[in-house]
Amino acid sequence: MRVLLKIIAVFFLFVSCDSEKEHSYGNLESVGDFKMEVSVEKNGFKKTVERKLIKEGDVSFETDDLLKTRNHVNQVIEKYQGYISVDKEYKSLERITSNLTVRIPFKKFDKFLTDLSSEIDKFDSKNITINDVTEQFLDVQARLKVKKKLEERYSELLAKTNSVKEILDVERELSKVRSDIESTEGRLKYLENKTSFSTLNLHFYKIEINKSSSKSFWKRFVNSFTNGIDNIKWFFLGLVSIWPFIVLGIITFIFIKKRFKSKK
Repeated sequence: MRVLLKIIAVFFLFVSCDSEKEHSYGNLESVGDFKMEVSVEKNGFKKTVERKLIKEGDVSFETDDLLKTRNHVNQVIEKYQGYISVDKEYKSLERITSNLTVRIPFKKFDKFLTDLSSEIDKFDSKNITINDVTEQFLDVQARLKVKKKLEERYSELLAKTNSVKEILDVERELSKVRSDIESTEGRLKYLENKTSFSTLNLHFYKIEINKSSSKSFWKRFVNSFTNGIDNIKWFFLGLVSIWPFIVLGIITFIFIKKRFKSKK
């Protein structure tokens, strides 16, 4: 059984090395030219594969009419077959803010952004990034292919094994491989989703004067002014209540002043 496991391990290393050779990459063109295809080298020959790009962006702007802006955003999203994955709204004393995360098919993203901008006077901020994950995508595909081949070999070996101990050993290794396959498939689906749909974080807000806040301010101002007058009244009442001490203090001051002059 150990010999068979060693053979499988050697097979795994062989296929992994072979996979790396098959997917050794030539010089990828720069992302700046936005070409959707790229040449990769396989066994000394070049072949063309679809470039995998992740495009993401953040834009922020002010609007005078939140409802009108939201309707425009919804119309443009529907036009380009996108969808909203996150929708949040915040209110403060000075503004109402809408935060949306929009997913748009990659090839339609630029036109979507152009149409969206047609109703926006100016952006407070605008940031669009592009990440080329072609090499990473191909590498994940190659690793998934290797793991599935290894799964087949373990399955074949399991069918030929009779010893209980050997069956348990093979099943344990087979379970590990299948777990790796699930993880790799999850990574591949993630990359496919991120490259198929671009992401735009959209922030728009409306500045408003909060009337209730303004009224509250003037109410507090009047109350403070009234409290100030009351404090003055209490101050004078306090002076009246201690008038004997004030008179005594004045007499003492005059007496000391006269004694001081007489000494001179």
